Amino acid sequence: MAGRTIQTAFVGLGSQGAPMAERLLAAGFPLTVWARRPEVLGPFIAQGAFAAASLADLASRADHVGICVVDDAGVSAVCEQLLPAMQPGSLLAIHSTILPESCERLAHRCEAAGISFVDAPVSGGGGAAAAGTLTVMCGGTNDAIAQARPVFDAFAGLLVHLGAAGTGQRAKIVNNSLMAANMGLAHAALAAAEALGIDRKAAAELIKESSGRSFGFEVYARLPYPEAFEHGAALLRKDIALLRTSLGVNGPGHVLNEAAAGFLDAAVHHEEKD
Repeated sequence: MAGRTIQTAFVGLGSQGAPMAERLLAAGFPLTVWARRPEVLGPFIAQGAFAAASLADLASRADHVGICVVDDAGVSAVCEQLLPAMQPGSLLAIHSTILPESCERLAHRCEAAGISFVDAPVSGGGGAAAAGTLTVMCGGTNDAIAQARPVFDAFAGLLVHLGAAGTGQRAKIVNNSLMAANMGLAHAALAAAEALGIDRKAAAELIKESSGRSFGFEVYARLPYPEAFEHGAALLRKDIALLRTSLGVNGPGHVLNEAAAGFLDAAVHHEEKD
């Protein structure tokens, strides 16, 4: 895309994707957006974005398409409409956290169509996206990463190229599973402190400044009760399930799953349906 401005597009304008898309506008990239609910688009149109009539319309206008929907099913549904309309030489970036194998399949489809592909899940949340300090975990070819980097730089504080397509997802699900495990251990540790007669708030303040501290502990210690993290816990549960699918029930990830389970069960209240 040397010599002209990269035409960007973004799908998935939720709590993570919206500030990422806003960073693209702030960096001066022309941006096309699409959403199932038209009212979501208003703030982006007000900032100069173009609202596409459909996913195919969005794809036909873009050199670089970012996707940040919730799960595999969402990514699959979006890509079935996007890929046939994307132009050879354009690039598809998956910022969602999904199965690595799904990204490998998408990479093969893109290669056959002459489209570059990067799986680029992110860490840091909406606040880091708004500040332009997200960690971006990239899987793809060297050429694809080089093509994507000018756009990613709009919201990235750290960009790490981990290997071929799918490796970004593998790193992300390990990272998120460790976060969930640390929150699970924090849940257990503060329960143990209370059982020993130690004031919970005092124990939390002590641990945050001591050798037992972790980012997961700090997040957990701020919660008034586990259910206050219900939305985030549901996403962490999804990511631990992705790790379990990749490594098997008895693989090395089972320790992380076991450590996280008590907290996730307390935070996410729902009956499992047959």
